[in-house]
Amino acid sequence: MKGYSRRAAAAALAFGVVLTLAACGTTSDNAKTGQATGSAPSNKCGGPSGKYTIGMSQANLSEPYRQRMDDDIKKAAAAVPQFTVNYADAAQDDTKQVGQVQNFLTQKIDLLIISPNEATPLTGAVKQVFDAGIPVLLLDRKVDGDAYTSFIGADNVSIGKQAGEYMASTLLPKGGKIAEIKGLSGSTPAKERSDGFDQGIAGKNIDVVATADGQWLRDQGQAKADAMLKAHPDIQAVYSQNDPMAEGARIAAQNAGLPKLPITGIDGLPVPEGGIKAVEAGRLSATFVYPTGGQEAIDNAKKILIDCQTVPKTQTLPTKLVTKDNAAQVYAELNKG
Repeated sequence: MKGYSRRAAAAALAFGVVLTLAACGTTSDNAKTGQATGSAPSNKCGGPSGKYTIGMSQANLSEPYRQRMDDDIKKAAAAVPQFTVNYADAAQDDTKQVGQVQNFLTQKIDLLIISPNEATPLTGAVKQVFDAGIPVLLLDRKVDGDAYTSFIGADNVSIGKQAGEYMASTLLPKGGKIAEIKGLSGSTPAKERSDGFDQGIAGKNIDVVATADGQWLRDQGQAKADAMLKAHPDIQAVYSQNDPMAEGARIAAQNAGLPKLPITGIDGLPVPEGGIKAVEAGRLSATFVYPTGGQEAIDNAKKILIDCQTVPKTQTLPTKLVTKDNAAQVYAELNKG
């Protein structure tokens, strides 16, 4: 990825001085699976009479999904009077996000919520916070290793596999040629959604003739789809790893004289401009609801800081396939209350 090595090097340099503060506890192992399942109660817990500052480090606010994530956190945190949440937008810049996390550490926050821009460049920064005794909740995206308190997000491999199966069973049951628009290469959902998709189309005579990194952004999705459709005018469908890039691909398809080209996305935000309404309107063939985890992050912060409870190491959020048949129903269900 262009500029990746420079950003990674700068990120590593920004956290070259190792902090020597105490670690925040250990994780327990599940005897059946051998996977870490929870964290020890945090030494940051002060009970319901305490006041707590949470740092929220967002990968970017260019994606509607991430704007909604911050909004969900704000709404949930407003119901917990003990919480003050400070927000930072990394604007898709690894080095900037490392610096913002370092600043949160200097501010002596009580808990960090972070959706890393890319995994490897942010791993060191997250570990430094965790090793300083501060609970860390990874939201939606992961880092390398296990130096964090809990990961909260949907199963991206499963979502990708379901997208591949839908492509094979419903859109191209006889096989065919498709294009794949991936997200930011260094982010864990991009790899996992691609790996899962490959599993879903395995043995189904579907040939991925073109791939491109759309960086999760609509304009990039349009530009990449435009180039791919020009190079491969026989493309029969497009798999996009999120809805904004899928909407961009729709514009490219229309410009190429392919207004009915099947296009699938992921996110399924229950807002007028989101993927569910795009499916209902026929712009997208399908999408998958991908919860932001904002409410769950605050629920976990409350358990850690106020209730002095342990939380699972991994918390998998549910998802759902959305097609024109159920789009209106899913939209209504997600907007209850």
